[in-house]
Amino acid sequence: MPSTSNAHRFCIAPMMDWSDRHCRYLWRLLSRHARLYTEMVTTGALIHGDRARFLRFDPVEEPVALQLGGSDPAELARCARWAEDWGYNEVNLNCGCPSDRVQSGAFGASLMAHPKRVAECVAAMRDACSLPVTVKHRIGIDDMESYQQMLDFVAPSAEAGCTVFIVHARKAWLQGLSPKENREIPPLNYPWVYRLKADLPQLTIVLNGGITTLEECAQHLARVDGVMLGRVAYHDPWLLADVDRALFDAENPLQSRHAAIEKMLPYVARELAAGTQLNHITRHLLGLYQGLPGARQFRRHISENAHRRGAGLEVLEQAYRLVREAGERQQARDSAA
Repeated sequence: MPSTSNAHRFCIAPMMDWSDRHCRYLWRLLSRHARLYTEMVTTGALIHGDRARFLRFDPVEEPVALQLGGSDPAELARCARWAEDWGYNEVNLNCGCPSDRVQSGAFGASLMAHPKRVAECVAAMRDACSLPVTVKHRIGIDDMESYQQMLDFVAPSAEAGCTVFIVHARKAWLQGLSPKENREIPPLNYPWVYRLKADLPQLTIVLNGGITTLEECAQHLARVDGVMLGRVAYHDPWLLADVDRALFDAENPLQSRHAAIEKMLPYVARELAAGTQLNHITRHLLGLYQGLPGARQFRRHISENAHRRGAGLEVLEQAYRLVREAGERQQARDSAA
């Protein structure tokens, strides 16, 4: 049976170039209970790059997990310590990303061919910090064709102390498919993930891949401990506004998209004052009014103006005004009909 713990009941996936701290701030406004993940950050970027740029986040985002990309236990251990020092709630090892860049670094999905190495990484990270160390992986790669091979990947890391596995229910073909194709072409295999939970009931198993509605989430939660949504949450963020009611039996924090914008405005003003460019924040808002009157005007105004030098809060305020006015006009037409 699925766990009664709610810690990983609903998660939003780490997504390169998308799930940055500005995007996560919006998501947290929409759901108090969703577990958020950073973009994958490589160990090299933290060790040799601008650490603050990659690790900084707003405490409002919690619970939030840092996802790491790497394959060297000592380097991952250093980064896990930093994750704890910076206040993250979890550190996650990426064993599922199929991009060429990840493969050339011998991490991501390519690690599924090296279960012993993954277990060594998990052990080193656990020794280095007190945070939960979790693993995100595929059901297989390339010629891994059997459920037993997936089980053989999971078992050593479980023995090393990992208790949470986030499973993208598709294989990854490291040769011949692009990262985008690897998200769409390999068939989904939910039964293997269900079976993993049944065979290893002591573990927390989170299902990722192909989930597009909260109704589907509820169905999967009868078989696994948690679900993770990815791109649908980015393109249609208002979907998240009903997560707390639908999946946690809690009150939704916001009742309207307008309320979300009004909550974002002080954050945007604060970030602009700190030197953040407007479009780095507003690009994550473009899907908020999807399907509603004025959505196109809202997107267009932001897209055409937020990138301009010196663009300020007035760009978002004007876009907000356009979509509100479009909604009022539609409401007047509906009342007159």
